[in-house]
Amino acid sequence: MTLVVGGSIALTTLSGCSQYKAGNAATIASPRTAPMVFDNQASRHQGAWGGVYMSKQALAKPTSNIVDVDSIPKMLDDASMQQWLTKFEGSIQGKTGFLTTNGKKLYDDSCAGCHMQKGEGAQGAGYYPPLANNSKMQSKYYIISVVINGLRGMPSFHRMMSDEQIAAVTQYVHSDLNTFTDIVTAANVAQLRHEFPPGSDPSE
Repeated sequence: MTLVVGGSIALTTLSGCSQYKAGNAATIASPRTAPMVFDNQASRHQGAWGGVYMSKQALAKPTSNIVDVDSIPKMLDDASMQQWLTKFEGSIQGKTGFLTTNGKKLYDDSCAGCHMQKGEGAQGAGYYPPLANNSKMQSKYYIISVVINGLRGMPSFHRMMSDEQIAAVTQYVHSDLNTFTDIVTAANVAQLRHEFPPGSDPSE
């Protein structure tokens, strides 16, 4: 290419995808007599547009899962997962939900993450009201109702806890995080249970 710079003539060679070479060297724009064949694996290594080239025959085949799901270990066979299931008492040996009836452990495992270890509450990305020194906790039925049904961003524990477990965690919040002295029983919880509980997702 010839450029005119300040009245003088300069010759330059443009660089780009294919540089000009003297003679009849093939360039990317040269006509091809044979069909272009792509090496899929090589194209991945070279980052060819981030794409994978497929033949018409491959595209015509029914879709299939490239992951062999049968080779993935099942959660119950995973030793490290068992440790977490034991800690948080998930599905173990066919049982779903929490296993303990210890009110403090139920609180620590299911409530303290939002309401904090001592029930002091938290504020930041959301508002998690304090449960300690809270006059609303004087009513055991209020606590039971919230645990069963959820409230605003708090999920329902209707399906996750038995009457005895809800009574235990209610007793802990009512008496240990506060100074109220009512006795909370499974029968109190059964009074407020209903046939159509909300989902565990607060949006349900």
